[in-house]
Amino acid sequence: MLKRTLPALGLFFLAPLVAEFVLGNIPITALYALLMLAPLYGGGAVLIRELVRRRGWGYPSVVLLALAYGVLEEGVTTMSLFNPNYAGLRLLDQGHIPGLGMGAPWTIFVLGLHTVWSITVPIVLMESISRRPREPWLGKVALSVYGVLFVLVGVVATTAFAISNDPFVAKPAQFAGVAVAIVVLVALAAWVGNRTKQRTQARGAVPAVWLAGLSGLVLSSAWMLANDMIHNAWIGAAVMLAIDVLAAALLVTWSRHAGWTQRRAMAAAGGALLTYAWHAFPESPIFAASHTADLIGNAIFALIAVAVIALALHRTRPTHPADHPAKPTSHPAH
Repeated sequence: MLKRTLPALGLFFLAPLVAEFVLGNIPITALYALLMLAPLYGGGAVLIRELVRRRGWGYPSVVLLALAYGVLEEGVTTMSLFNPNYAGLRLLDQGHIPGLGMGAPWTIFVLGLHTVWSITVPIVLMESISRRPREPWLGKVALSVYGVLFVLVGVVATTAFAISNDPFVAKPAQFAGVAVAIVVLVALAAWVGNRTKQRTQARGAVPAVWLAGLSGLVLSSAWMLANDMIHNAWIGAAVMLAIDVLAAALLVTWSRHAGWTQRRAMAAAGGALLTYAWHAFPESPIFAASHTADLIGNAIFALIAVAVIALALHRTRPTHPADHPAKPTSHPAH
């Protein structure tokens, strides 16, 4: 039983490790924070993954549910989507949308971080490492435990801690908007997932594994650089959104073909993970740490990222010398 649940436990800790430590947001000297962050990030990732696999959906549903998770965390738990001076950073001043009380660049950026890196990338990588990538990993009791950890420790306790440090509370209309967005995204994830189950895979060209990985690295790096280097808020937001649309279009197109394998999905996720690894070095951590300790930690986490990718590549290696595309079936690879 323990062996069957180990992938879920791995995902529980991999999600916060990627989300905060590989990113360079938290230095290695504050590694203890992993235990505090796991119920929120890891609990969310595990619940999303289990729901998707129990329903027989695919990665498009994972992405939509990951976006819903981001809306929940940043709209309710931290309320950074609406707090004009969150962490003293004035994140909403650039590209401010008065009617919503939000900032366009920050909204696109932080929701993109959660959608891609906090949830989707850890799920794809852990499933690639697992021997049972399409099966549920947890029974009802274990799933309930993760659910309680996510709700009580991850969401409720984290929200209370955030309010104790910053008394800002979003407006009722903003909370209502968050609730509507989450319901719509969950419904859309179910609709897309059910359509995916019924679709027959088509023949068509798919990128080689290395090209899928390079695409993930280039697109995610361009997205990060757009946020870092474009100083006009609206142009920066438009460029990030355009890259989001391009990446989604490529992945949806490729994944409809029979040759799109778990190995290729893993390569794309691994490319995105490498973006976090290199971006950690210019990133300033939110916890106090010496420059040397920060650099050493970034190097260690980058090596961990590479090791995870290498293990996933090993586990998804083709059983034959060539990575032959699968024949079209009524159940596409997700």
